[in-house]
Order: sequence, then C-alpha cells, then structure tokens
Amino acid sequence: MQQKSQRLVELDFFRGLVLLIIVVDHIGGSMVSRFTLHSFALNDAAEVFVFLGGFATATAYVSLAARRSESAARVRFLKRAFELYRAFVVTAVLMLVASFLLRPFFGHAPNLALHDLDTLVSDPIASIAQILTFERQPYLSAVLPMYALYALAVPLMLPLARSKPWLLLGLSLALWAFAPQIGEHMPSVDDNLWDFNPAAWQLMYVLGVLARCQPVYQRVSANRFGWIVSAGAAALIAGMAYYKLLVLPPVLDSAFKRDLAGPRVVNFLAIAWIAANLARYGIVKEIAKRLPSIGALGRDGMVSFVAGTVISLTVDSILFTLTDGLINVPAGLAADAIAIGALLAVPRVHQWVAGWLGTRRAPAVAAAPATVAARDNRVR
Repeated sequence: MQQKSQRLVELDFFRGLVLLIIVVDHIGGSMVSRFTLHSFALNDAAEVFVFLGGFATATAYVSLAARRSESAARVRFLKRAFELYRAFVVTAVLMLVASFLLRPFFGHAPNLALHDLDTLVSDPIASIAQILTFERQPYLSAVLPMYALYALAVPLMLPLARSKPWLLLGLSLALWAFAPQIGEHMPSVDDNLWDFNPAAWQLMYVLGVLARCQPVYQRVSANRFGWIVSAGAAALIAGMAYYKLLVLPPVLDSAFKRDLAGPRVVNFLAIAWIAANLARYGIVKEIAKRLPSIGALGRDGMVSFVAGTVISLTVDSILFTLTDGLINVPAGLAADAIAIGALLAVPRVHQWVAGWLGTRRAPAVAAAPATVAARDNRVR
C-alpha cells in the first residue's frame, strides 16, 4: 500500500464504502442492502467499521508519535475521546430532532426515537442527564460511546500493541470472554443493554490496532504457503455463507451481535484476509482511483457517519410510510439512490460550509492583531 499525504488510499476507500453500506443497511426497504455483507455472512458492516477504526487509530498514533512524540500522541487521543463524545451528543440530538420533525407525517415508522423523545418531553432534565452519561443512546448513536471509551484507552493500548502484542491480544480476549457478564452492569435506562457491548467489541478494535502495528499479514502472505491461508479463508467464507443462507433462522438473538459472538469474528477475519489480498495486489487502489467520492467519505469519516444517521432515519421513515412496510422494488431502489447520493454529497457540503464559516471568521481574526497593537500603544 502507498501513502498519499500521510493517508492510506485503501483505508479511506474501505471506510467510505462501509459508511455507504451502513446507511443502506438501516433502511428497511432497501434493495441494495439485500446484497451487502450481512446478507451472506455471519458478521456485517459493524465489524468492518470498528476494525478499520482501530487500524486508523494506530496509523494516526504511530505517525504522530514519529513526527512529534509519544506524549503528543497520547494527548491527541485524549482530545479525540472528547471529540467522539461530542459527536455522540450531536448524533443523539439529531436523532431526537429528526424524530420530532418526522413524527407528524411518518409517526408509524419503526425506527423513530419516539420513546426517547417522549421521555425528553416528560422529564427533560433526567433525560438529558441520561444521554450525557451514556445511559440513554437514541437510535443509531449507540456505536459512538464505545468509540469514545476506546480513544481513552489508546495511550495504554498502542504501546502494548507495538512492544507486547501477545499480551494485548491476551488481555483483549480475556475481556471479550467475560463481556456478557460485564454488559449486564453497563449504565442504562429501562433495563436495556447497550446495542454494542464495549467489553466485547474492543476485541475487533484491538485486532485493527494489531493489524497496523504488527506485520502478521505481510509475513504470512509472503510465505510460500501463504496461498493455503487464502484458500482456507475463501472456503470459510463460502461455508459461512451456506450456513447463513440455508441453515440459520432469518433473525438471530440480539446477543449474537451485541456481545460479538465468536463466529462473527471468525467470518470477519476470513473476509478481511481476502480484502487484504485485494489491497496487496493493487486492486483496491485502482478501484479507489476510479471512485474518489467514496474515499472522500472515508477521509471525512466522523461528519459522514453523523450525517448518515440522519439520512438513514429520514429515508427509512418515508419509505416505510409510503410502502406500508412492504417490499417495493422501485421505491426501494429510489430510496437507495437518494440515500447514497445524499451521503456522497456530505464531504463537499461539509467542505463548503467549513470554508464559508472560515471566510466569515477571517475578518475577526485579522482584526485581532490590530486590537493588540492598539492596546500596546495605550500601554506605552
């Protein structure tokens, strides 16, 4: 893989692609989602999203530590934890606002955060406090609290990943093994469990960190027997697809995803191995060059994710109402086109808004030195 402006083209592409998949996967009548990862694998885009988050974190940490210092990298990721916390609060507010605006017209849509909205109206102080303490996580905001927790752990995680990887992996596996019991004690309202148990999903994040810090894939794939691992991964993917499509019931227990069941991890690792092969041979890079808008999504990941939650909820609610919750191929395809188009536009809109705000703030910033100079003259 090559770097461009200290960024991995393949990483940005995969992150952007996953954001697109997440958006359509949360639209009940989507036609595209019938062909995304969750349709033929035991895992879905969530594993990819969290793994890439760990990989990107390690990339940024290592780069910053090399350019400046370990101390600067640690401070940066403590700040990152606050940024993720802020993103969670913004996403929670947007889910509530979107539900409030959509309710009069599409109130029967199943994914509107109506219970959270009603609680906010009846007891605003307690409801706001519950959101700020992660006890209440309105629809689609639930992945961000665990990300904030992981960012806090990065200053401890990355040194271990670089110097004692087996210790980090062992600690992560031990925590994952006890995750269901830990999840029972996570703060929540109405006896609800977190949609993503952070004690379980940290394993996926740690695997992403280790994949960046330790050249396991490079060593195995370069070995003359590396093709055997690739063949085994392909066979495993095929076997899991058969099991998912023909053996398992359509709906699995929520704990299978919430607590990151072992088969999900194994299925993901097989898919990740094949994806790494595609990146190794330059295929992903060529596709990324032809689809730069997807890479732009990945580079603007946090803003794109937050915007995507609003897009998913809005399109899903409208589609459900128009089709009475029934499968409608033309309407589903139209909804997919609208959602994908809207998300692809987010980086450009964000860039334009940031530029516009920067232009408006420029006169005030430019005036500051003059004000300081005037004060200097008065002192003299």
